[in-house]
Amino acid sequence: MLGSLILRMVRENPSWGYRRVQGELAALGIKVATSTLWEILKAEGIDPAPDRGATSWADFLRTQADVLLACNLIETVTLTGQRQ
Repeated sequence: MLGSLILRMVRENPSWGYRRVQGELAALGIKVATSTLWEILKAEGIDPAPDRGATSWADFLRTQADVLLACNLIETVTLTGQRQ
């Protein structure tokens, strides 16, 4: 259960390092050693934070496609009544 919580935190916050995750868990009242975090992430094949945080442009577009499409469909009416 703790392992799944740690993995979820890391996947949802790729820029967080071991110490940040440890601090967030401590704020929830969960004490865990940094070495334990490292072992859990290593067993799952998850790289340290600087390597995890790098997102390619293609990955960004893929994850944000629905928002980008919605932005392209916005219609605005100016003060003169003209639609843009």
